[in-house]
Amino acid sequence: MIARRPRRLRRTSGLRDLVAETSLRPEQLIAPLFVREGALEPVAIGSMPGVVQHSRATLVAAANEAAELGLGGVMLFAVPETKDAAGSAALAEDGILNAAIGWVKSEVGDDLTVMSDLCLDEFTDHGHCGVLDAHGAVDNDATVDIYAQMAVVQASAGADVVGPSGMMDGQVAAIRSALDTAGHTDTVILAYSAKYASAFYGPFREAVDSSLTGDRRTYQQDPRNAREGVLEAVLDVEQGADIVMVKPALAYLDVINRVRSAVDVPVAAYNVSGEYAMVEAAAAHGWIDREAAIAETLMSIRRAGADMILTYWAHEAAHWLR
Repeated sequence: MIARRPRRLRRTSGLRDLVAETSLRPEQLIAPLFVREGALEPVAIGSMPGVVQHSRATLVAAANEAAELGLGGVMLFAVPETKDAAGSAALAEDGILNAAIGWVKSEVGDDLTVMSDLCLDEFTDHGHCGVLDAHGAVDNDATVDIYAQMAVVQASAGADVVGPSGMMDGQVAAIRSALDTAGHTDTVILAYSAKYASAFYGPFREAVDSSLTGDRRTYQQDPRNAREGVLEAVLDVEQGADIVMVKPALAYLDVINRVRSAVDVPVAAYNVSGEYAMVEAAAAHGWIDREAAIAETLMSIRRAGADMILTYWAHEAAHWLR
């Protein structure tokens, strides 16, 4: 006789739901949204089918839909009309990202958490996440000073959460100090703590019209290292991060799991553009069941330990979940 028959609990959908170990809800999903300065209509992103660079009107509409669906939030990224070596448009109060924060926040109020990307790569003509020194290397400390200023401008524009994603040493401590000094003590820091130098960012660079030449391996993490990802997350928590993130998600599920075990703050994971594009491309060829693959992808990230997921499928998945 077989004493243990685990299949008993898989016999019906009701039983499977009853014993399910992992759940996925709309409020655990965050939608990254791109806004293009000067756009009157949304601009399609070729490598990310279904994702666009928004105009002001469509950005606000997407944010309203996110609120209606009960999403956990939106993360705003900007595509400015002009760039320079210092990324100065990032500090302009009327710059596209800071303006977009205001547009969305004034529309959704507290019904939706408004998050903003805090990085210079979208605004620099060289495409790096910070300013460069005389030798062409990213100047960590000079960049951190700019990040601190950006945080205050974004919080003043209405951001509930700022997301420093540049992987500069000491960025979280500097941002927390600047926010607190400016009176933004309630502004949340979602730190991109374990952000790897990944091949899966390719479509994103089209999405933000990246000017990058070279790579970011001197500041983003080495894909061979997992303990380092945990170290970065722990350091960010010590410096005042309210939430830490692992990016990308699928190739780093082990890091998500390790970080979840190491910190006592919420853990986010970014289901990045390349991960999105692979599923969409395979589905377009009829090679996989698209909806099943999306559901399995998101569930795997939750199962690894992520409390929240940034994903380009957020709106669609929320429709299914409801």
